Amino acid sequence: MDTKLNIKIIAALTLVHFTGDFYTSFTSPLLPVYVDKLGLSMAQVGILNGVMRLLAFVIQPCVGYLSDRYQTRSFILWGVFLTVICIPFSGIVPNFTLLLLVLAAGSAGSAMFHPSLTGMIPLYAGERQGFCMSVFNTGGTFAYAVGPVFIAWYVGRFGLDTIPYTVILGSIVILISLKTIPIPVSEGFKDAGFWGSLKETFGDVWKPIAMIWVVMVLRALAGQSFTTFMPVHLAQIGHNLVSVGFLISLFVLAGTASGLMSGYLSDAMGFKKIFFVIHLLMTPALLLFLYLPGAWVYGGAFIAGFFALATLPLGVLMAQQLAPKGRAMVSSLMMGLANGVGGLLSPLVGKLADIYSLETVLFWIAFVPLISLIPIVKLPRVGKDADPLVFREGPARLTIKSESAK
Repeated sequence: MDTKLNIKIIAALTLVHFTGDFYTSFTSPLLPVYVDKLGLSMAQVGILNGVMRLLAFVIQPCVGYLSDRYQTRSFILWGVFLTVICIPFSGIVPNFTLLLLVLAAGSAGSAMFHPSLTGMIPLYAGERQGFCMSVFNTGGTFAYAVGPVFIAWYVGRFGLDTIPYTVILGSIVILISLKTIPIPVSEGFKDAGFWGSLKETFGDVWKPIAMIWVVMVLRALAGQSFTTFMPVHLAQIGHNLVSVGFLISLFVLAGTASGLMSGYLSDAMGFKKIFFVIHLLMTPALLLFLYLPGAWVYGGAFIAGFFALATLPLGVLMAQQLAPKGRAMVSSLMMGLANGVGGLLSPLVGKLADIYSLETVLFWIAFVPLISLIPIVKLPRVGKDADPLVFREGPARLTIKSESAK
């Protein structure tokens, strides 16, 4: 493990993250095109979305567990390969069954490479772990901002059946990955068994890990509810599709900026203060997005995205510092599982919107981040503000010992 910042490896990991999420982002804007080409029903569209979310929900923690046990790049390389190859070939499939299979394979690939990549960031970030994790996360966030714009332009210009040609771009990244990304460091859990691995990974820190996970689920519920249902609300109040697309892009792009900012600040101030302030301000930011009139809504979209997406890299890195022997596992819990649970609650949000109106439900969803302040207050101090805690690294895990127990 390097003790200094390795810019080359951090850049390579970020590039792979960007590439995988870039191809994954093709799916949503292409759904209307799939519907027209294959005559899909809304039920079939729902099945596509449900299967892709389920795969991310189930596979990431499993891959995280295996990544901490086995020293291999297979999860990264095969994951990116599946995503880069399968999703573009959705443009030439002749029926719903094959479409479901290629999109499911692409989604499984996305779930495979995320835990391993994220788990490697602290190993090569030196003392800039917060900033490097934010840069890494920004790669994925930026991919989701530009990917839909690219594929919409590409399909409009060249046609849906030419999407397979885009695999050339991803293949170049795979070759770079083979030459640049080192073999991940195994945590030595191969012979520990499932329960033994969990005990070695979480040990005495399972409670703060669980609290961080709850915070990340609540963040995902608020953020994903707005990104999923605000386009519908905006269309209902008179915005055209171009305006709606631009507003959502602003929301996501703001998250790239705030992720970098929060990572930089966490290196200087620690995590807990950043978490508290951002989640406190997230509620008024979301309400501004919901209620600002006319052209002011564009500023509201930026402000809402800035706060809604800022703490994603911090939750991952804070959990990794508490459980350094299970970096891939905790990454999958804070990203894949938390986002998956947040996404799986979307049908409930939609059902409530059918009953009470979309605007009313989004109003109350905006207050969800305030609930997260309760577990945030109880979180241990990690990073620069960790004075009240003494971190004692044992032979297999990181444990927390209070000053009073000395």
